[in-house]
Amino acid sequence: MNHPGPGESLSLGQRLEALGLALPQGARLLAVSKGHPAALIREAAVLGQMSFGESRVQEAIAKQAELADLPPLDWHFIGRLQANKARQVVRHFGTIHSIDSLALAQRLARIASEEGLSPRVLFQVKCRPDPNKTGFDPELLLQQWPELGALQPLQPVGLMTIAPMGCNAQERLALFGDCSRLADHLGLPERSMGMSGDWPEAVAAGSTWVRIGSGVFGQRATLPG
Repeated sequence: MNHPGPGESLSLGQRLEALGLALPQGARLLAVSKGHPAALIREAAVLGQMSFGESRVQEAIAKQAELADLPPLDWHFIGRLQANKARQVVRHFGTIHSIDSLALAQRLARIASEEGLSPRVLFQVKCRPDPNKTGFDPELLLQQWPELGALQPLQPVGLMTIAPMGCNAQERLALFGDCSRLADHLGLPERSMGMSGDWPEAVAAGSTWVRIGSGVFGQRATLPG
């Protein structure tokens, strides 16, 4: 007898409820809504999920406009941030998870000052070598921290990391633990760690935001843009 895959037979409300019960105290769900229509975000918001992650700027702006009648939603930018999109990201997202260089942080700080905004920011760290990911080497982050941590009006709140492909559960747990300890060392309360396939190890290591897409919304739709 064939059984449906994880979440396939569950409604959006059931998925949200199951994740809410599974996540320990202190770990919050960031529902990754990129590639999913505004109607699904609306349904999730009605059910009480208010924090959403997007990585395509124009797609996100269109959905934010469509959902403008709702109470204010908590929008997080989680994708690689191109310099030419920085102003739009500052204008449309309260939290930015993917600052991966001092130059980008300086650009965001300048734009935020011009816009009169103070986004919460997390710095992306590569806790293990990974040619497929950007991010600060931990030693470079420590070296540049006096400047990074003082960039007004940005609000540095945490670190973000992504485990390389091919890591086993024990390796992921160790990696996430290293990121969590680095955040502690810098006095940062937030750790954006863990996605659909590895969030249990992330929360065991102290993640405060888990970024889950298909586990909330099901398989991704294809949207223009």
